[in-house]
Amino acid sequence: MARKKTKQLSPAALELLAARFRVLADASRLGLLHALMDGERNVNQLVELTGLAQANASKHLSQLADAGFLNRRRDGLYTWYGIADPSVFELCDLMCGSIARKLGRDLQEIA
Repeated sequence: MARKKTKQLSPAALELLAARFRVLADASRLGLLHALMDGERNVNQLVELTGLAQANASKHLSQLADAGFLNRRRDGLYTWYGIADPSVFELCDLMCGSIARKLGRDLQEIA
């Protein structure tokens, strides 16, 4: 299928794009994003949902927030994280659909 040619990206724009994809290129960070699909959660909740160690989860959450995918707010003793850029869900849906079609089954079936 032919695709309409888009405007050429500058080297600087390509580097920014590559940096955002690098942030997403980690299973732990994708797991954290998936755990945040239903709304804001604090680090303790995310650790419980993902099975990551607290220090590891915090490191990945910081990387996701620094890249603009997440927002964070302090509330007393807790830091709450939420999705800042909902387009990440569209991207994940596209990739999951593509992989599922290639494999001929739902990704949730893969263990």
